[in-house]
Parts: sequence; structure tokens; C-alpha cells
Amino acid sequence: MRLFLAVLLACAGAVAADEKALFQDTFKGKLADGWSWLREDPADWRATPDGLEIRLRPGDANSVKNALLRQIPKADGKVAIEVTVTSLSEPTEQYEQAGITLYHEDKPAFKLVHERVDGKLVVVPGKVPAEKLAVRLRLIVGGGRFIAQFRQQGEDEFKTAAEGDLAIAEGDKISVQGYHGPAEAEHWIRFSDFAIKTIKE
Repeated sequence: MRLFLAVLLACAGAVAADEKALFQDTFKGKLADGWSWLREDPADWRATPDGLEIRLRPGDANSVKNALLRQIPKADGKVAIEVTVTSLSEPTEQYEQAGITLYHEDKPAFKLVHERVDGKLVVVPGKVPAEKLAVRLRLIVGGGRFIAQFRQQGEDEFKTAAEGDLAIAEGDKISVQGYHGPAEAEHWIRFSDFAIKTIKE
């Protein structure tokens, strides 16, 4: 399992020939400049040699703690936002989740997450089964549309979970976050190899 995860993480930050990196942050040991916290609780996050780890607490999209945000940079054409999400404990709660959230006018507007729904791990939107604990999420936005993609630990190709209409505006932000965690048990999520890339048409 660790070997598969190492391969996934090694490949996660690679930039394809038709892509250009606008921003990258491995989260290893520290956070890059330009991030801001929403409802920060310093006791519930840590920057480790393996990535950013955040404890999942009870709550929802409007009360989430330790949401890490940054503004989406201006770009011509489509933008891909990617991060690897690893559950360090088996999710147990209904709707326990972690991933990417788009903020419009400082309010959550769209999410691409790895989530426990009715006893199964799925990628939302789409509710596509994704039972492994490490998943790389990829949100492509541009031209008023979105494509939500993912690949599980050990996989090479992204799969599309859903696509549809989604407009982004200047000043919109992207976050990594998680919520609906258990009240007592400590469930931590690791985020690693965050990237924002432009994609050639």
C-alpha cells in the first residue's frame, strides 16, 4: 500500500505537455505564501514532511473549521485545480468528506470531495465509487463549465465523475477542507501536492 501511495504522490505534481503550472504547493513542512485560513484552529492542523494534515470536525460547508483558501489566479482558457487527499483513518460518519471547495463572494459554491455516503466512499459530485483512502482530485473550470475528475491510489488515468455548468469570477477562491468528522475520534486528512494549472484548448 505504501509503495502504491508513493508512486501516486510522485506522479501527482507532474505537469503534462499541454499544461502550464500557475501555482504549486507540496504542503510538506510548511505552507506557501498566499494562503489564508477560514475559522482556523491551530491545534487541528499541522504541516508535516508528508503534507498538510487537518483534523475533521463535525460541521458542514457553512461552519467548516480550518478551510485553507487562496485566490484563483487569472488565466486564459481552462484551469485545473488538483490535490491529493488521503484519509489517515477509515471514514466512519455519514457525509464525512474532504477535498476542494470553490468560494464565490466568500461563500461555498461548489465542491469536489472524497466522501462517505451510506457506508461507501465515493467522489462527489457524481457519487462515483472510490473505495481507496488516497485519491487525487482534479477540478477543471473554464468557459462556464466544470469537469470533476479523480484517480485512486495506484491508478494512472483520471476518471470523470461529473461535468456541468459552473461559472467562476474574478476574486473567486479555492480551498482544501474537510468536515462531518466524528465528535470524539480523531480523524485526520492529509492534503499533498496542490497545483493550479492552465490547460491548452
